[in-house]
Amino acid sequence: MEKKRAAFLSIASNSVIICLKIITGVISGSLSIISEAIHSSLDILASILTYFAVSRSGAPADKTHPYGYGKYEDLSGFIEGCLIVVAGLYILFEVIKKIITGYTVTFEPTLCIYVMAFAVISNIIVGNYILHVARKTDSIALYADSQHLRADVYSSFGVLCGFLLIKATGLVIIDAVIALFVANVILKTGINLVKKTVNNLLDGSLPAADITKIESILDENKLIRGYKDLKARQQGKCKNIEITLYFHPELNVKECHNICNEIEREIKEKLPTSSTMIHAEPYEK
Repeated sequence: MEKKRAAFLSIASNSVIICLKIITGVISGSLSIISEAIHSSLDILASILTYFAVSRSGAPADKTHPYGYGKYEDLSGFIEGCLIVVAGLYILFEVIKKIITGYTVTFEPTLCIYVMAFAVISNIIVGNYILHVARKTDSIALYADSQHLRADVYSSFGVLCGFLLIKATGLVIIDAVIALFVANVILKTGINLVKKTVNNLLDGSLPAADITKIESILDENKLIRGYKDLKARQQGKCKNIEITLYFHPELNVKECHNICNEIEREIKEKLPTSSTMIHAEPYEK
């Protein structure tokens, strides 16, 4: 429920900001703020994808999806990352075009300044809340949405600075220079998000820090004789872990079972969203 509430809040806040940017862009004739409205439109599309993903990923496993629907979040995150990259490339294209062709501002930027300041503050507040929920629930889709909003903060702040400097100096080219920097930041955010989600979609291994935590639990347990085939992947919010453990041949099935339960419990303490599957084998020299 909390994940759905966060996703819905993102949709609502983006809708308000887009309307304000479009109205202001039409009134002022500012190309920069109209471009920002287009950029924010990608945000609301991403928010809708996120809302769908967190709703669908929470469905229980069934016969057609025995491992659950967690990949919906990874897929949503990948699409959002691509949208961020597209937005960054679009802004970069517009900036280069303006630098090459030159442009003039014939409007009073005061209204634009107020609207962009509101957009920055709103996205910071909503983005931080969504990031908090994403970390709390280990939701990759909400994390992706928070990064999308963060990218929008950078973009909106850059445009805001451009309007402030234009108002103070009249040097229109400053707007293009700041927007160029913002476009690079957005592209970096999108590319990193795409890499992260592609790793999960292709069942890449968990981060090294998580693997180290698992290995430390196994190394400290004196009742097992070793382990092999440690596999760990992210599926939505769940961390799927598989391990083969070696036990002394004289231990019975119940004793091995109890040890496996203890290992699973300790892993769960360090990786709360984990699901561990252990295969037991007799230790042979």
